Amino acid sequence: MSKKVSLQEAIKQKLAAKNQVSKTGSHQNGPVKKTKELQSQLTKKPNNQRKRTGV
Repeated sequence: MSKKVSLQEAIKQKLAAKNQVSKTGSHQNGPVKKTKELQSQLTKKPNNQRKRTGV
């Protein structure tokens, strides 16, 4: 069973871990974020709201 830590201690530990990661430059323990592939402006559907509403 792990010892209970106060909120202040937990924050200090998190901050220390964050600083350690920023010093090394690589994020080993973070989730890998996938970026959405860029969509061409030409393949997008045009907004035809004006045509539909007759404005």
